[in-house]
Amino acid sequence: MNHSATEKAYKGLGMEGFTARWYASLTRKSLDEFKALARRVAGQIPPGSQVLEVAPGPGYFAIELAKLGDYRITGLDISHTFVEIARRNAAEAGVDVQFRLGDAANMPFANESFDFLLCRAAFKNFTRPVRALQQMYCVLKPGGRALIIDLKKDASKESVSKAIDGMGLGGVNTFLTKLTFRFMLLKRAYTRSEFEQFLSQTKFGPIEIQESLMGL
Repeated sequence: MNHSATEKAYKGLGMEGFTARWYASLTRKSLDEFKALARRVAGQIPPGSQVLEVAPGPGYFAIELAKLGDYRITGLDISHTFVEIARRNAAEAGVDVQFRLGDAANMPFANESFDFLLCRAAFKNFTRPVRALQQMYCVLKPGGRALIIDLKKDASKESVSKAIDGMGLGGVNTFLTKLTFRFMLLKRAYTRSEFEQFLSQTKFGPIEIQESLMGL
């Protein structure tokens, strides 16, 4: 097993302060995507399901899911600022979502606690990706399911640029976002084969990997 498969040089520290607030305002512009994902998940889980979102950031998905049904939803993030923002957003939306501070590689939950788990746009930032996957498996109930959505390392510059242009971010934010993808996020992301290698070191199964222009 090579070193990169267990721990990466980049230390996945949570975004804090101004950077976290900028990200929160930026991703709020994509609220329709969070709503669509919430509807997709709500169509797959029964009422009363225990749901965990790993690295929810500002909490948009978890909040939108909470609006759709009687679910017990928890968000776990390593960023103090994001936890504060998410809690405030949930209070303003009038929904009951528990946002907690914690590390994906060392989750503060008992085994077999959740029916469904989502991790969106964050997995590439985890310092210990295999350990994070193993923790995800442990906190899921037997028969529970996990959905991980993230950027793929071999996404073309053209597809990334086109996707960002379609986000409606405005001139300055579009420029900054393209720089962030090119020089940071794509370098941290994984290929399909790398992700398959990670999953082979867990007990997850069956596994389905779907690819889009930008992501897995």
